[in-house]
Amino acid sequence: MDWYTPLIPTSNLFLGSGLFDFQRAEAQNVPLSLATDVGGGTSFSMLQTMNAAYKVARMGNTYLPATRMFYLATLGGARSMQLEGCIGNFVAGAEADFILLDPQATPLLKRRTASCDSLEELLFALALLGDERSIAATYEASNRVKENL
Repeated sequence: MDWYTPLIPTSNLFLGSGLFDFQRAEAQNVPLSLATDVGGGTSFSMLQTMNAAYKVARMGNTYLPATRMFYLATLGGARSMQLEGCIGNFVAGAEADFILLDPQATPLLKRRTASCDSLEELLFALALLGDERSIAATYEASNRVKENL
């Protein structure tokens, strides 16, 4: 059984419990997932958590690509619980609970994403500038349960 280390940057920053050492974890091939915790943190938002994770990584001289942040928040999280056959992706038979993100949800996001040339750049903008206003719709079991448009 592989054990995953949950990366909870908002909690670590709030509690002052230290900065995650990405370089050391990567050198030791530690599997990671991205998580939230308001018991010791400040938000349930995975976008805010990605924002904090990126900044913590940069403080430790590590670059955390947006595609990796989104992976850690989705399939990486599912794998950390050994549920990748059920959640965290769109494979046939998986439970489809997901959100749709609007890259033009705010004036700043609209301006920043207007010139994006790649998926990486678009996801980076959503991870660093996105918030609850970026969620266009929420789906549960493939059914739209909330639309924010």
